[in-house]
Formats: sequence, C-alpha cells, structure tokens
Amino acid sequence: MTLASMTGFTRRGGEVGPFRWNWEIKSVNNKGLEVRTKIPGFLDGFDIDVKKKISTALNRGSVFLNLQVDRSADNERFVVNESRLADLVEIAARYSDQPGVVPASVDGLMAIKGVVDLVSEEPAEDELASLKAALLTDLKLLIADLAAARRDEGRRMEVFLAKQLENMHDLLAAAKIAVGDRGVAMRERFTAQIRKLEQSDKPVSDERLAQEIAVMAVKADIQEEFDRLESHFDEAASLLAEKKPVGRRLDFLCQEFNRETNTLCSKSGDAQLTKIGVDLKVLIDQFREQVQNIE
Repeated sequence: MTLASMTGFTRRGGEVGPFRWNWEIKSVNNKGLEVRTKIPGFLDGFDIDVKKKISTALNRGSVFLNLQVDRSADNERFVVNESRLADLVEIAARYSDQPGVVPASVDGLMAIKGVVDLVSEEPAEDELASLKAALLTDLKLLIADLAAARRDEGRRMEVFLAKQLENMHDLLAAAKIAVGDRGVAMRERFTAQIRKLEQSDKPVSDERLAQEIAVMAVKADIQEEFDRLESHFDEAASLLAEKKPVGRRLDFLCQEFNRETNTLCSKSGDAQLTKIGVDLKVLIDQFREQVQNIE
C-alpha cells in the first residue's frame, strides 16, 4: 500500500509568547504542484518559507494554506484622534442652541468612527523571529499530518483500483473466449460467401480472392489488442506497488486502455464481444476517475 491521494485536509494550533495561531491546510488534485497561502501581513516574506517547505514534501496537488495569528491584548491600546474629537466638539457646540437638539456628550462623540481606534503595537524583531521559528517547527508537523491524510486516502483508493484491474482482467478473459466462438462463425460465413462467388456468372479470380481473404483476416484479428491490454494491465498493477508518485504514469496508461478497447470494439463484429468492450470501457472510466486523484 504505497499510493498517496492528492486530496487531504488538516489543521493545527499553537502558541509562543504573546502569540497564538491556527493553521488550516487542504489539497485537491492538480496536474502539478500549486501552493496558495493566506498569511498575516506583518509576517512579510514568510509565505516564501512556507511554500518551500510544502514543495519539498509534496509532488502534486493544489494546496491551500491559511494561517491566523492573534496577539494577546496586553499589546493593544486605545488611541484618540484629538483633532477629530475637537472638530466634533466645536460642531456640537455650534448647534447646541437649536430647537430639538440634545447636547452632545463626550462618550457619544467618541463612539463616532475614527475618533477612537484600538491599535496594537508592532511586534519587536526578537518577538517576530521567535514566532517565525515556532511557526516553521509547527509547519513541519502540519505538512506531515497532511501527507498522512493523503496516504490514508491513497490506501483506500489502491484497494479500489486493484479490484478494478482484477475485473478488467476477467473481462479480457471473457473477450478471448468470445473471440474463439466468433472465429468459427466467421469461417462459416466466409465459406458460404465463397460458395456464392463460385456460382456467380462472373467468378472472382484466385488472386483477388486471396487478397480479400487477407484483408478480412487482418481486420478480424484482435490478438494484438488483447496482448497490449494484458501488458498495460500488468504494468498498472506494478505501478500500484511503486514507492514513488505514479499518478501521471497511471493516467497515461488509462489513455492506452481506452485506445486498445476502442480498437477492440471497432473490430468486434459481434454483439457479445462489443458488449464486453463496452463494459470494459465503463471500468476504465471509473479507474481513470480515481487515478486523477493520485499524486
């Protein structure tokens, strides 16, 4: 069991000094590796380190990472915009003698947007360095958790894919049996057609007859398709046991599965063999749908 899915999700949290954080990371399938991050602005440039760590651990997938960092309230304070408050006091005094106007209160004026703001002090350099170091340590565990989730999903997918390959082998065996029956029927039809030609007023020359027989034999022969499918199925089974990413190679093999099966159906000339070919195409589509989620 060595496959890894490109689908996974995990989260972690931690704290150091006045900071507390929460990570969330998820991944879905993609042709290559694409990493998108959402990181607080005061951690300028930290996203570069994050992307490097992820790209070292993962090979494929669209990865979305979100980091939230909160700081303790000890570093927050209220700041009053004195000039704006003074302007408001002056305006309130100007209209205080108007009928129906209630005298303005200081707390009412301070509730106006922009008069009072809650601000946080910029973290010191040593605090930022300590935070980044702690985050990078925690990031390793986060990525390991995501990789484990992808491997767990991969194990489930591997069981399904192995079963699908087994079913494909069974259908191929049934197709070979059907071809044996079809061969007898084709010979009988061909013999009947030859007899009709022999009774014709314009008989066909032996040379032309030999050419037609050769053409029919080539068109009817699907042993090559059987051999290729057998080889492709065996290669796919070997890839499932590989200890490295095989998603792209399996996806390519699925294209070959389809190509050979289409040729088999086009050459069948037999209802039973065509039905087997259609059933095989259904299995291949199901197989490829899962393969496209493999790293």
